[in-house]
Amino acid sequence: MFGQRRASNEKIVEALYEAIVAAARQEPFYAQAQVPDIPLGRYEMLSLHMLLFLRRMKRETDPAAQELTQAVVEEFFKDIDHSLRELGIGDSSVPKRMKKLARMFYGRGESYGAALEDNDIEGMTRALKRNIRPDDEKWPQAPALTQYAFAAVRNLDEQSAAQIVRGRLVFPDAAGAMQVVAD
Repeated sequence: MFGQRRASNEKIVEALYEAIVAAARQEPFYAQAQVPDIPLGRYEMLSLHMLLFLRRMKRETDPAAQELTQAVVEEFFKDIDHSLRELGIGDSSVPKRMKKLARMFYGRGESYGAALEDNDIEGMTRALKRNIRPDDEKWPQAPALTQYAFAAVRNLDEQSAAQIVRGRLVFPDAAGAMQVVAD
């Protein structure tokens, strides 16, 4: 019985994490919003979607939901570790890089979380610019990504905890949620 429950939970964690990854990899982020389609840009989008998921799950007090949320976070960091190794980062350098990426992730959690909670559109746009496109001070597509983030918050808030703990997590379509500003 215990082994079956663990296998079921692993499938749910996998389904939730796959939904987060699929949302982060939506082509409009990279084509229309001009998020750099490089490992760091993909990390930023994955982090944004993980943080949106965590924001949604923060209000759940059920221990099973909290356990599941923690397992998804662990899957995220395991995936990041694996990706670093695939990029050829040596075993001795991975822990240091992981610490840096974890600090980046939790720092983004604070800035994005505060902006989302306060419905601070300008603050969210500034945070996204600072983190995703520090090379482009103007980045005219940042407001479109901000629109997406707020649409995702609304979308996730409408999903029941029962649905999520069964492994069903739906993010909005990026193309439909973003109105990209022309250059």
